[in-house]
Amino acid sequence: MVSKQDRRNKIKARIRGRISGTAARPRMSVFRSNKQIYAQLIDDEAGRTLVAASSRGLDVQGTKSDVAAQVGENIARLAIEAGITTVVFDRNGFLFHGRVKALADGARKGGLKF
Repeated sequence: MVSKQDRRNKIKARIRGRISGTAARPRMSVFRSNKQIYAQLIDDEAGRTLVAASSRGLDVQGTKSDVAAQVGENIARLAIEAGITTVVFDRNGFLFHGRVKALADGARKGGLKF
């Protein structure tokens, strides 16, 4: 029997085989834990994280989806300040609904294109 983690790792490897980030168009990687959500903009050619945002220490009331949307807006604001307007979205093996979708919608609302 395949565990949830094994299934996610298999999907993650398949996604990472197809997409890669550059300095001009970095990869926006999302990680979702039970309590927090994290997003990073990564330049895979240089192996560097350009911008990062998370829900840790964020003072937002509401559901976890509301918090994820706020993190998406924060990463978009930080990316635009760093001169980044387009990204490649990496859902990291998570299904594209719920908090992951809320973060993506928040980033789009903040001005990122993907």
